[in-house]
Amino acid sequence: MSKVPPTFSDLAKASNDLLGKDFPVGAAKLEVHTTTSNGIKFSVTGNKDNKSGSIGSDLKVKYTDKPRGLAVTETWTTANALSAQVEFTDSIAKGVKLDLNGSLTPNHGQHVKAGVEYKQDYAVVRTALDLFKGPTLAGDAVVGSDGWLAGAEVSYDLADARLTRYQFALGYSVPEYTASLHANNQFSTFTAAYFHRVNGDIEAGGRATWNKTSEKVHIEVGTKYNLDRTTFLKAKIDNNGRLGLGYTQSLRPGVKLSLGGLFDTTRLSENTHKVGLSLVLES
Repeated sequence: MSKVPPTFSDLAKASNDLLGKDFPVGAAKLEVHTTTSNGIKFSVTGNKDNKSGSIGSDLKVKYTDKPRGLAVTETWTTANALSAQVEFTDSIAKGVKLDLNGSLTPNHGQHVKAGVEYKQDYAVVRTALDLFKGPTLAGDAVVGSDGWLAGAEVSYDLADARLTRYQFALGYSVPEYTASLHANNQFSTFTAAYFHRVNGDIEAGGRATWNKTSEKVHIEVGTKYNLDRTTFLKAKIDNNGRLGLGYTQSLRPGVKLSLGGLFDTTRLSENTHKVGLSLVLES
């Protein structure tokens, strides 16, 4: 088992994935992924909004040179946004990752960010400089030992010489279950999350969020059940009565279909419900 802790943004990844993924609601989505013999991966994604009927898509090309630790990704969207990312992993030193990414959108300006990540047993540290937003220097760090985790994230506006964001988290993670407590948005929002792998077929999790401004608590619980090796069901519900259902099946190798729905159980007779589907083709 790896002793490297997760990054700050992944401290609650298991519960976030359980409650957030595989519920394709409100749209019809198609993804196509192909990989050439020399390591170039092409990805095309299309998304049609059920309400407005608008269609958006993007084309992504990724080249990976594993011996050199190099990955180059380019993306072009139907909004005419162009972006590129260059990553060097373990090429300078083991555990060090360099990341440079930028984007250009006509009439909306450009974006360039450079980052460094360092991983080793018991610690992960990341820092990034956003050149056109501020510029802003952001960083986060997580330390862990014997399952216990502690992390923090800060952002500092160099032009205004002020902190723009700070967050803190504590967690505990073992193969069977994870739990975490987050103080986000300058300690104005607090979130507790847990994930439990009950057995090989059943997963369960939940999340409770309290916002200091509204003084309201939002609670959401969910579960996943594997029908067999190729099919699983997911369900979630929150304290507002919104019920989410998801069904995912691998129809054949490289073909995955997901169906989802989000239903307001307090207004079943009204037109407030959302359904959707996702089809992924991969070679």
